[in-house]
Amino acid sequence: MADVKPALTHRQRQALETRRIILDAARALFLERGYGATTIEAVAERAGVAVSTVYAAFTNKRGMLTAIRQGWHEASDVRDIYRRALEESDAGRRIELFAHATRRQWETGAAMLRIYTGAAAADPEAAEELEEALSGRRKNVGRWLEQAAPSLRADLPFERLRDIYLALTVPEVYRELVVVAGWSPDAYEAWLSEALKRQLLT
Repeated sequence: MADVKPALTHRQRQALETRRIILDAARALFLERGYGATTIEAVAERAGVAVSTVYAAFTNKRGMLTAIRQGWHEASDVRDIYRRALEESDAGRRIELFAHATRRQWETGAAMLRIYTGAAAADPEAAEELEEALSGRRKNVGRWLEQAAPSLRADLPFERLRDIYLALTVPEVYRELVVVAGWSPDAYEAWLSEALKRQLLT
């Protein structure tokens, strides 16, 4: 019989709601004013809570930044999509799921990336977090592609295929096509899927 998690108490539900309100306020201010110009006091005022409540929940601005990034990972569901892709026996369908994962990553993370880029310019530790996140993406993509290697083209070394994949799936391409050019996320995903198939499959 599966373990049943105990229901949250009223106080716990209130605490989670307060965290959500604070994070929503911080996210909005980071986008409007920039990370460096946003103060804890401004976040508290926007959220309608005491300054001490913000400190108790997140310690500092970087704590809020980290929580925003963690929320993005949960919302994108990228790891689960890649897992389902690697369970696919059809190479074409696997690539389609890879494209869907990339679409979800940037569709849910566009604001987060803007925040982190601004934060990196103002905070060396935030810059390290951003670099760590980008390095982690490269490592994870390499691992996922290695598992799919038997279905990839054999006339190019694996490292070249990985580099092509990473280049086609950077957030700048999503932004250029969806935000600037006005493509729908569905159109971006369809284009990316076909581009990856042409570049990676035999």
